[in-house]
Amino acid sequence: MANSISIHWFRNDLRLADNPALSAAAAAGDVVPVYILDDENAGIDAMGAASRWWLHHSLTALDKSLGGHLCVLRGDAKTLIAELAKSVGATEVHWNRCYEPWRIARDSVIKTQLQESGITATSHNGSLLWEPWDVKKDDGTPYKVFTPFYRKGCMKAAPPRAPIAAPSSLNTIAADLNVGIGALELLPDTGWNKALDAHWVIGEAGAMNRFTSFVDDGLVGYKDGRNFPAKQNVSRLSPYLHWGEISPHQIWASVQSHMDAGLPTRDADHFLSEIGWREFSYSLLYHNPELRRRNLQPKFDKFPWHDDADALARWQRGMTGYPIVDAAMRELWQTGYMHNRLRMVVGSFLVKNLRLHWHHGEAWFWDCLADADHANNSASWQWIAGCGADAAPYFRVFNPITQGVKFDEDGAFTRHYVPELAAMPDKYLFNPWEAPAEILAAAGVTLGDTYPQPVVDVKLSREAALEAFAMLKQPDA
Repeated sequence: MANSISIHWFRNDLRLADNPALSAAAAAGDVVPVYILDDENAGIDAMGAASRWWLHHSLTALDKSLGGHLCVLRGDAKTLIAELAKSVGATEVHWNRCYEPWRIARDSVIKTQLQESGITATSHNGSLLWEPWDVKKDDGTPYKVFTPFYRKGCMKAAPPRAPIAAPSSLNTIAADLNVGIGALELLPDTGWNKALDAHWVIGEAGAMNRFTSFVDDGLVGYKDGRNFPAKQNVSRLSPYLHWGEISPHQIWASVQSHMDAGLPTRDADHFLSEIGWREFSYSLLYHNPELRRRNLQPKFDKFPWHDDADALARWQRGMTGYPIVDAAMRELWQTGYMHNRLRMVVGSFLVKNLRLHWHHGEAWFWDCLADADHANNSASWQWIAGCGADAAPYFRVFNPITQGVKFDEDGAFTRHYVPELAAMPDKYLFNPWEAPAEILAAAGVTLGDTYPQPVVDVKLSREAALEAFAMLKQPDA
């Protein structure tokens, strides 16, 4: 008697280990593994360029680990899953849940379609430590502030499950409908992505190596060191987590075991709280489906944003005239990643000094970040703009000069990404417009030529922003 056939639908879980849906499919019989690029249902939420670049390489690594049997499709998953199930004679379809609103709506339709066709359709949790609907306040409402969400809600909920091993017996079979990874056309024609390749080892093995390296070399000293972009005290796991090449359960269990073995609790606990922030972002998205487009605090709907295409372009290109901002924006363009401290700095500069709508920043990050995540990106931009849940207060404006001096004291990070300022002395590295003419000449810097003049005055723009924000507290006339 032939084995029954199940489909495992890969999404943001591009790994074999700790993959509940894959394990369930493998336990049921032969497995047809499939990935579908579904831009049709994603619509305006379709992934950006850096995400597509990462996805291409991640699918390539996954296909290799599956013996070349990954079925790759492109189009409307509501049609393609049913067609694939009929083509291979599948009796079960398994997937791990995603939480973007468009995916929830689509997956609900697919599950109903399959069940009405007599096919078992089961979704699993492979992406979060706690489901968004399981962490609520005592009155049953969702948390709006991170600390009680994490310390009260998560820490008092059932502990995260232990990670599960990759299926010991995984018999994958190929599908005739496969169009191949190349047909997805994920890599751009311009070749800008070539520079990104050198910074990452993409795939499940690369994720685990990155995590192991961080635990060995970066986790001790994390709480303080994570603020300094030139130090190694950041995990750089965000793209791997977003694509599911490593799971939060694997990270959580490993760090807990290292704590039991004597790892400093101060550092480990702070790192785990960052995993907790990811959970909080997903909770915010689940309970606020318009998180990417609508201010969580409606009073910000009337904020007087500027419309300045030139200023936006200078911010995007890393040509604002503020070296720490420009270094961060160039890091983003050259690596598909930006240090978390600098995400706050450039975000504050965009929405408070330039007074450009946070939607511009969210959209640029969405296109340029390899870890572009609907929940995290939206929640974080609302946080820095002051309009989100548990947001930074409107009067908190990051000064790009003092941020550079404090967190890149020797200028190593800034000089790397803004090499035209490499010869500037530390005293004027973050404020070159204040340097005497002879200092600029000696460093080979001509402001307005080799490096731009400041796009705005940070002091005056801060005062203007505070005045604009203060208006929001006034009752309507």
